[in-house]
Amino acid sequence: MPAETAAHDAAWMAWPSGSYTLGDTPAEADEARRTWAAVANAIVDFEPVHMLVPPSERAAAARFLDERVTVHEQLLDDAWYRDIGPTFVVQGEGSDRRLGAVNWVFNGWGQQDWASWEHDAVASLVATEATGAARIDSPMVNEGGGIHTDGAGTLLVTETVQLDPGRNPGWTKADVEAELTRTLGARKVIWLPRGLTRDSERFGTRGHVDIVATFADRGVVLVHDQRDPAHPDHAVSRELIALLEAETDADGKPLHVVRLPAPATLRDDEGWVDYSYVNHFVCNGAVIACSFADPVDEEALAVLADAYPGRRIVPVDARPIFARGGGIHCITQQQPRVQP
Repeated sequence: MPAETAAHDAAWMAWPSGSYTLGDTPAEADEARRTWAAVANAIVDFEPVHMLVPPSERAAAARFLDERVTVHEQLLDDAWYRDIGPTFVVQGEGSDRRLGAVNWVFNGWGQQDWASWEHDAVASLVATEATGAARIDSPMVNEGGGIHTDGAGTLLVTETVQLDPGRNPGWTKADVEAELTRTLGARKVIWLPRGLTRDSERFGTRGHVDIVATFADRGVVLVHDQRDPAHPDHAVSRELIALLEAETDADGKPLHVVRLPAPATLRDDEGWVDYSYVNHFVCNGAVIACSFADPVDEEALAVLADAYPGRRIVPVDARPIFARGGGIHCITQQQPRVQP
């Protein structure tokens, strides 16, 4: 699995269509559509974008999406293509390089009682077939938001996701690592004990790694830094930062940990927020970054600019996405370039 910072041939997304994603009013529905479209329309300035859209939403999508976005009609339960789409890999070397697509088992983030996944369970096949990628089926329940890689065999995961009894009952760390080696070429798996507090509650993913830590480069890890002791994620950040600062990559080299500050906003109407600048999407020549109309936005975007030199930082207000359970990274999935 290449790093997200490697060149892409395209990005893949899914249009909001589920009841809670679209909300209870026309205004809430248009807020979701407008925000998903804002992300797609930002990315398409830098690389092609493919969007899965259910038939009932074709007209609405056409109102908001840039005409350069390619639409694929597909029934959906939800709109998080990072999790329901394939994880793309590159197989072979040199002129023999070819695209592969790992199709995980998807079961609604561990069979959550509020989730449905009849259509989402097969939505990964849309991108797999459209790209002509070699299909790699996995028996492991997993989501794209539950993994990050440096592109050289080092992977970040969380114990609360891959070892979740609602996902993979009876699986051990050794089982998970063997499957990540087979499918993604993992050489070392770094296990974080958990994710953020809000994401660990009823309507969360039970701890996706892509909201707490990511690789900006080989050996460089950006980590969510909740600096306010009033927020329960303050303790989570301290634990994860200490763990990662003591870790090495697959080549035995110490990790350089960069603290990415959490927003100053601590709560919304539902409780402690899990707003995170870590949940950004790296595309060709740019970083599509979460913003929150928050006093820390400017500082965090500057950290991202330093972490990704030469890339344009493009902020998008991610509050409507987080209100529905995720962020910019959660709704995007990269298709790596096969030929250099």
